[in-house]
Amino acid sequence: MIYFYTMKYFLLPLVCWIGFCQGQLNYQKDLLGPNFEQTTIQQPNDYEGEVVCTLIRLKNQPKSRKAVLYIHGFNDYFFQSELAEHYAQMGYRFYAIDLRKYGRSYRSHQKLNNVRNLNEYDADIDTALKIIQAEGAIYTLVNGHSTGGLIAALYAHHHPQSDQFQALFLNSPFFDFNIAPWMKKIMLPLVAKKGKKKPNKLFKREGLGLYGESINKKNHGEWEFNEAWKPNVSPPLNYGWFNAIHQGHLEVFKGLKIDKPVLVMHSDHSVQSKVWTDALLSGDAVLSVTDIEREAKKIVGNCSIISIPNAMHDLILSKKEVRDDVYLKLESWLQSIHP
Repeated sequence: MIYFYTMKYFLLPLVCWIGFCQGQLNYQKDLLGPNFEQTTIQQPNDYEGEVVCTLIRLKNQPKSRKAVLYIHGFNDYFFQSELAEHYAQMGYRFYAIDLRKYGRSYRSHQKLNNVRNLNEYDADIDTALKIIQAEGAIYTLVNGHSTGGLIAALYAHHHPQSDQFQALFLNSPFFDFNIAPWMKKIMLPLVAKKGKKKPNKLFKREGLGLYGESINKKNHGEWEFNEAWKPNVSPPLNYGWFNAIHQGHLEVFKGLKIDKPVLVMHSDHSVQSKVWTDALLSGDAVLSVTDIEREAKKIVGNCSIISIPNAMHDLILSKKEVRDDVYLKLESWLQSIHP
């Protein structure tokens, strides 16, 4: 077992990285237009077969040794071009990764968003950070949203003293399921246990996709994105996914130890509704902000927590005055930890 994990999560990604050093990295035009470019990164095969991740970057980067790696959330991919522009204005070279089985990295033989262990993403993040370093960055911020925030926080917890990144910004991190306490205590462990034995079995779930509608320009929002990769209602989840998230949450509940400065931002309130209401445009309609703050306070290290009034789940998809507030507070924090 030790040999398997050493090969899967260290030696094989290292072989991939050696390939990049030998000149196999090739950026091409990205779907976001002429200001962005992307490169596809081949990773070792897994239980579904061939695996890739995709690194996206601004084509005309600022002349800086500072960089940021953005990690998207669940049922998501990188499309937030405004975020990239703001980081560039702050003097950060911008990179984003579409993790395996998401967005640009999804392949037809895979189940969209599929995962059995959150450590599967380590190889994608490792490779991206090494490329960013090789392209001149000496100070890198990892910015994770929602499930990407959970993944980023666990990555930092598992990689103490790493010199590949120097700070962490978590945008509404997925630190707990937003379900009733009895479901957390009774149902969730049972579903997670089944995920170990039957990871591919689908879990029936219902949802109106109101959060998706709140950000989708075709409905009530102001953003355009590929609905094949980010549908308003996510595809049915499998038990293996629930187990992977549950195991990650159990680590979070114990209190993560992170030796880098951490900023956690979230909305000032959550909103729940089974029918459309404009209140969905000014609150977190996905997670409980109480859960986020409770678990963020358990982080051992230099962790700042900021509540953003009237923000949506993805803070930078909120109304303009709200996301402008997010950018101002983020820039102030960045200057305080690395002028």
